[in-house]
Amino acid sequence: MLLLAEVIGLLPARLLAPEVFDQREDDGIVLLLDEYPGDELHATVREAAIVCPGAAISVHETA
Repeated sequence: MLLLAEVIGLLPARLLAPEVFDQREDDGIVLLLDEYPGDELHATVREAAIVCPGAAISVHETA
């Protein structure tokens, strides 16, 4: 699974998957902590993409 996230203020994703998403306090830019999260996080990351208010998270399956 490959994740792409480009957004400011990604609170829902941070709450759902703090192992994958974080946010800089000084400017609100989101940090992608794990571009290839493990299988155990796939459902959570997909949910984060669905609830992202700006639709700024893309989930791509990789081989």
